[in-house]
Amino acid sequence: MIDLHFTPTPNGQKISIALEELELPYRLISYDIFEGEQHTAEFGRINPNHKLPAIVDHDPPFGGGPHAVFESAAILQYLAEKTGRLLPADPRQRSVAIQWLTWQAANLGPMGGQAAHFTRYAREEIPYAINRYTSELTRLLTVLERRLGEAAFLGGEEYSIADIAVWPGRYMAPEAPEYPNTMRWRAAIAQRPAVIRGRDADKAVPPKYAQRRAVLTAEEWSNLFGERMLGAVRL
Repeated sequence: MIDLHFTPTPNGQKISIALEELELPYRLISYDIFEGEQHTAEFGRINPNHKLPAIVDHDPPFGGGPHAVFESAAILQYLAEKTGRLLPADPRQRSVAIQWLTWQAANLGPMGGQAAHFTRYAREEIPYAINRYTSELTRLLTVLERRLGEAAFLGGEEYSIADIAVWPGRYMAPEAPEYPNTMRWRAAIAQRPAVIRGRDADKAVPPKYAQRRAVLTAEEWSNLFGERMLGAVRL
């Protein structure tokens, strides 16, 4: 059994989708990040960064007691290696898939997050920041589009954790006809039964998380970006 510490965001859906694809039994433990439920000392022992998602595997492949994993890319790789699935067996193709997984974690995810912050959450409009991050996001989406014009999936011809890492964020974004390869890939993955299970019901992104222009209370701001978020990691 795996405990999935979860909030219904694209990052959380990466892991619920992977668990469904891999047919691994899991228990969903939900958090409201707006309420700051991720800032407890108990959760900090699972993820010292106090972010979602994280997992605790009660039957790790290397034995011993329960094993915690945080950071979505690390979780995806851990689950793929545990099961021997969702990563190509061929070493060259495996390397390509891991490169695209890392690209999402190091580039597309952070730049998309910063673009969303300055367009959705910032208390004042900062044109330089908005232009900086939306321009970089556009560049990265062009990289993604080019790759998906070369191959059916990010790692090549085989669906993998690289696709799972990228797909939820692209599915949540508006339709983008200027990226036809990405739209083809997005639609094909959306039809997978495990993907549907991994993003539906209690795992679906609610309006509170998806609103285009968020107005946060002082407490919500503190939990997400301010003093309480900082206080959770202070010694």
